Amino acid sequence: MDDYLLGVDGGNTKTIAVVAACDGTILGAGRGGCGDMYAYPTPELALEQIAQAVNKALEQAGVTRDHLLSGCFSLAGADWEEDYAVLKAALPARGFGRTIQVYNDAIGALRAGSPDGTGVVIACGTGVAIAARNAAGEFWHGSFWLDSLCGRELGYQAIRAIKRAELGMSPATSLTARVLTFFGQATVERLLNYFYKYPLHPPSDVEVSKLAPMVLSEAEVGDPVAAQIVQNHGERLADYALAAARKVGIEQTPFPLILNGGIFRHRGNILVDVILRRIAETTSGITAIRSSYEPVIGALLLAFAAAGMTLGADQRSRLEATLPHMSLFET
Repeated sequence: MDDYLLGVDGGNTKTIAVVAACDGTILGAGRGGCGDMYAYPTPELALEQIAQAVNKALEQAGVTRDHLLSGCFSLAGADWEEDYAVLKAALPARGFGRTIQVYNDAIGALRAGSPDGTGVVIACGTGVAIAARNAAGEFWHGSFWLDSLCGRELGYQAIRAIKRAELGMSPATSLTARVLTFFGQATVERLLNYFYKYPLHPPSDVEVSKLAPMVLSEAEVGDPVAAQIVQNHGERLADYALAAARKVGIEQTPFPLILNGGIFRHRGNILVDVILRRIAETTSGITAIRSSYEPVIGALLLAFAAAGMTLGADQRSRLEATLPHMSLFET
């Protein structure tokens, strides 16, 4: 019987699963909804979304569950020891691998970008995940320690900024025109009317996070309000990254800093520069790596490792040649 590997990345906006052959070829990919068990009344509802993604990937690959040698699940909501106990009981019961590993979703994002799985990751999409792992395999993830950061927070900061500017409480900003155009409103007052007059149309976190690239772009071209938002944001991210490094004893060593997620796909460097300047105040020789892989590939690499396999050059070439289309990851 041929063996196959399963990697799953479960986030708050989507869950992605991939199935690969032992030679590194990705044969199938699938998508489900939110995989965070804390987003639902019961963990079972999150497991249904995870199963949906896995089953789609298996179907596309033409593989059945009993062929899965190893499965790695990198999941938002895998935060406490009790969470791991729930997930480690439920996932084997569904037949998602003869051996199964469960990590917080930040660990998959770290492995996706780190050559050896060590270092610190800042993963910024709609939300944020931060983690660190040392050479001994000890890891720490931010989980509930983290403030609201990244896409949705940058977006809400933009909305706050244009409200304050409209009231004369802070300087005028080019963000006003960008935000109003995005929501199709003529004035800030009309925007607030749209959001908060009955029937209410409050923006979703995913919708607000789409303002984040505008904040970065306006900061890049010199808008002082946007630049200050990015400055504050980057310093907070850097402080958490240093805290993660400290937790696993690598703060004073030149660790790789992995940058993953949609925020870091922005063409500019202003946020990255802020983060690196802040970290350099404490630790020198830091290398920033923008991950070329989505977090689910990190989970897949962890599944290979759990099965005792190391991907050589040929296997990695096959993996890269068969990566899922980027449309699978759009939010």
